[in-house]
Amino acid sequence: MDNMKYNKAYKFRLLPNQEQVVMFAKTFGCSRFIWNKLLDYADKHYKEHGKTDYITPAKFKPEFEWLKEVDSLALANVQLNLKKAYEAFFRKNAKFPKFKSKKDTRQSYTTNNQGGTVRIDGNTIKLPKIGFVKFIQHRQIKSSEKIKSCTISKAPSGKYYVSILVEGSSQIEQVKPVADNVLGLDYAMNGFYVNSNGEIANYPRYYRNAEQKLHKLSRAVSRKKKGSNNRYKARLKLAKWHERISNMRNDFLHKLSHNLANIYDAVVVEDIDLRDMSQALRFGKSIADNGFGTFRQYLNYKLLDRGKQLITLDKWFASSKTCSKCGTKNDDLQLSDRVYNCINKDCNHVQDRDWNAAINIRTAGMAEIAW
Repeated sequence: MDNMKYNKAYKFRLLPNQEQVVMFAKTFGCSRFIWNKLLDYADKHYKEHGKTDYITPAKFKPEFEWLKEVDSLALANVQLNLKKAYEAFFRKNAKFPKFKSKKDTRQSYTTNNQGGTVRIDGNTIKLPKIGFVKFIQHRQIKSSEKIKSCTISKAPSGKYYVSILVEGSSQIEQVKPVADNVLGLDYAMNGFYVNSNGEIANYPRYYRNAEQKLHKLSRAVSRKKKGSNNRYKARLKLAKWHERISNMRNDFLHKLSHNLANIYDAVVVEDIDLRDMSQALRFGKSIADNGFGTFRQYLNYKLLDRGKQLITLDKWFASSKTCSKCGTKNDDLQLSDRVYNCINKDCNHVQDRDWNAAINIRTAGMAEIAW
């Protein structure tokens, strides 16, 4: 049994009063202002001296005294986030940091818990400079988990949320996997996945089903005069529909990953790059609709919580081109070929392409499992 430390986030809906909404708006605005100021300074310094340099938000407080009205830790976290953005850019795995606009539909800031400045009391949560805010606590935070920080955000739909990061430790008994309880999953665009048992997930395609409604709402927004109250109402209606689709998708992914984590000792998947796939094959909407990348994240932490394993294979593994029965590789297999026909005359195996790939994924993963 391993004693494992972990970080975990809980997300809850906030129900602020009007005074608290004003303070949230001020903090969002100050955080955006500091981001733009720090980014402008760092950008100019790099162009002049060939290296990055950062200044603290405190440098701007004498000139802009209204910055003192909001949580200082929220501004300090802006500086940390900007440093991370620059570091990611220099590692060449992210785009250059952009200036933020007050027209951005998503707004957020992060604050830290210092000696109980963030704490839960009944159905309220205490936030620095804000006070006790009502929230919908649909699940309990364990008494052994310590609150480290929290991020307050405003969704495009106008709803407020708090994401609470906690630190804890737990005794997790590692499950010794049984061969019959190992499952392979092959990503399938139309059915979400096909597993090594030949079962299809049958993702409900929430976005595709609502696409006509979204198109109608988008046209309604574009017809309204910019800056008008009617345009704001139309945009809010569209944002609520997008949020509804996102919630339905996440609900499906959580339930599906929960069931798999309960049933199987180990699950094997491929490390496919869904972003590159969506761009190369022009299937962006279909790939973004099913959220397979998010599903893998959910499945991973749910398996780890139960002492089980998620095995990820290299994305170049030829799961689709290899015969699951004899191991012969067919390099001439095309994406349009939905049935696998083995080219080995002594085998002549015929099987659904995705099912064949799922069996190969499971077989390859069996060799990497810690038995």
